[in-house]
Amino acid sequence: MRTTASSVTKSGRLPSVIYILAVGVFLMGTTEFIVAGILPEIADDLGTSVANAGLMITVFAIGMIVGTPTMAILTLKLPRRVTLTLALVVFAIGHIIVAITTHFWLILGARFLTALATGAFWAVAAVVGAKVAGPELASRALGIVLGGGMLANVIGVPLGAFAGQLIGWRGPFWALAVAALAAAVVVYRHVPADPQSGPVPSVRAEITSLRDGRIWLVLAGCAIVCGSSLAAYSFISPLLTENTGLAASAVPLVLVGYGLGAFVGTNVGGRLGASRLYAVLFVSATATFLVLVALCLFSHHSVVTVGLVVLLGLFGMSTNPVLIGMAVRYADRAPTLASALSTASFNAGTAAGSWIAGFAIESSLGATGPVLVGACIAALYFVPLAILFSRKRAAARGQVAAQQTFAEAVAG
Repeated sequence: MRTTASSVTKSGRLPSVIYILAVGVFLMGTTEFIVAGILPEIADDLGTSVANAGLMITVFAIGMIVGTPTMAILTLKLPRRVTLTLALVVFAIGHIIVAITTHFWLILGARFLTALATGAFWAVAAVVGAKVAGPELASRALGIVLGGGMLANVIGVPLGAFAGQLIGWRGPFWALAVAALAAAVVVYRHVPADPQSGPVPSVRAEITSLRDGRIWLVLAGCAIVCGSSLAAYSFISPLLTENTGLAASAVPLVLVGYGLGAFVGTNVGGRLGASRLYAVLFVSATATFLVLVALCLFSHHSVVTVGLVVLLGLFGMSTNPVLIGMAVRYADRAPTLASALSTASFNAGTAAGSWIAGFAIESSLGATGPVLVGACIAALYFVPLAILFSRKRAAARGQVAAQQTFAEAVAG
């Protein structure tokens, strides 16, 4: 029996397809962040600097920026199940190219190709998850789907970093390629076909629905969230080995802590966001800023640094499902494009943050530089949040005034 949004809402339980999508996002999240844990190994093998190797993160983010909305439009009339499956196949091809070539520019090209596939998968997975769960459980469903990406930081990235140090950095890319091909089969078999009834997807309708200014404020928030956290996270390995004095073998364990924090934060943020939306946003914004400032000051203390890295994952990623849910809701008739633009905005922040952080790490600030960049970006988060909150309060006051006017007219 096909699961409907209403039946899910009544039962309060999410369908299995939500967890299947989370597995796909797990693979995507692993490849996006795995480079951060093996940057020194990649740089040594390819004969380049750590900052240049960091371009593998920047180029991937740029591919997500360009590719996510583009692929959302190009695949709009394809069945969503087909789009998800094709994305996983292309994802696998990109990883095979990285695993077999020694040419750095070809590796960057393959990372860009992989990002296109990742963007297409994330955008469509978010829409499918939100639609299947229904409005009341959408934030919770998105928390689980996106939690797959956060779980990647708990298992995929640390395991990949450990494997990269043990058998060579190309090994994890082979493993991801094989896993993606297997996931493509599972996704095609279990993701439900699109309903036969309902409006035909329209590019014009999707673009027209983006006129609501609140959508663009949410997208700005998406960019700032990832720009702040990932400016620091992209160069976390040098911070831990140079400032904190940890051995390279300990880096994967710290990444597990970050991933656990991110996994918990995403799921808790998704649950609380349904009822305490702005509380989640403002608390997380404040905590992220304070954690990054503390990392700048105390990165030479190992215990404190490890604890702060965990908190960075907890608060830095807790607003992602809330922001995507807001964008999809405000867009109304443009859920796919709004979801795609949210993903693109997250990666715009990642690209800008990691790019600026690359300059900072080569400055006199050293490994502290990327964290300082993240703190400066985090301070900007309060601007779109404050505007969104003020517009919400103004709309609420307008509704109350209208109701009072109507009541007075009826009474008169």
